[in-house]
Amino acid sequence: MLTKFETKSARVKGISFHAKRPWVLASLHNGVIQLWDYRMCTLLEKFDEHDGPVRGICFHIQQPLFVSGGDDYKIKVWNYKQRRCLFTLLGHLDYIRTTCFHHEYPWILSASDDQTIRIWNWQSRQCISVLTGHNHYVMCAQFHPTDDLIVSASLDQSVRVWDFSGLRKKNVAPGPAGLAEHLRNPQATDLFGQLSDR
Repeated sequence: MLTKFETKSARVKGISFHAKRPWVLASLHNGVIQLWDYRMCTLLEKFDEHDGPVRGICFHIQQPLFVSGGDDYKIKVWNYKQRRCLFTLLGHLDYIRTTCFHHEYPWILSASDDQTIRIWNWQSRQCISVLTGHNHYVMCAQFHPTDDLIVSASLDQSVRVWDFSGLRKKNVAPGPAGLAEHLRNPQATDLFGQLSDR
């Protein structure tokens, strides 16, 4: 064991590693999100805007962002450099179990007890797709690391694989103002006027 952190909350509901820094996020049952430096064993920051447990937590791979989802049916996108919540996404009708960023597209994936999986564009702050088919709580969902696929798992005793290639073609525009330019020029500023966190 490298290190151990102890919190005031009875339960830790979610965790996420930062891709480049020695950081880990821990989301707690009491609604607090903690940012730890695991090499220094230091609590760097606390974020407290959710009402109730926070189950889903995920760092963005390039931007200074993380996303959280809670029992308050809210998805929040945070800028850890600015130490604040940037905006809240609403649409789920029950607890949010997991949230994660796509590794390439400006998308967030969320899974909920409302039996749906949703894809959100965090730049436009819109829900761009609702995946239905599970008939019980959706406990987790994740993007494939390279293909246009999503996997989800539910208390309906099923694991489903979803193809979103049609959604990608419809929502990710190539060209100088689109994602292709951002990927070619990673030093460009992000949506919030900050340099990419490399």
